[in-house]
Amino acid sequence: MRLTWTALALGAFAAVVIAVSACGGREAPDDQGLHQDIANGTSGAEVTFDATVLADSVESGGHERFEVKTTTGESLEVDHNTSLAPSVPIHAGDTVVIHGELYIDPGPRLGVHCTHAHTSSGCPNPGWIEFANNYYE
Repeated sequence: MRLTWTALALGAFAAVVIAVSACGGREAPDDQGLHQDIANGTSGAEVTFDATVLADSVESGGHERFEVKTTTGESLEVDHNTSLAPSVPIHAGDTVVIHGELYIDPGPRLGVHCTHAHTSSGCPNPGWIEFANNYYE
């Protein structure tokens, strides 16, 4: 009987590992969650959301910067560190999924940074940008 329980436990563990591997382990977009974080002024929140690129990106100071509009209507600046992650070949009108850290500066100026897999003291969680079925991290 003991061997049976061990075999069942190992089988359940293997099923969980396979399920997590199959889905890639990435966060799904939560557009309403981003909207709530902005409404609540939750600067520093880890967010994942869908967006449309408003203008071609500009490279400046080791960062690729571009404006996006979320599905809930907010406009945000994306600051993608190109010294830690490859540049994203986006253009105005493209759709992206972004995972990073929300910042709200005085004004208020809304943006997302920490969109790279290599973490640093200012970016404790890895991030990414999905564009055209490719991940830029």
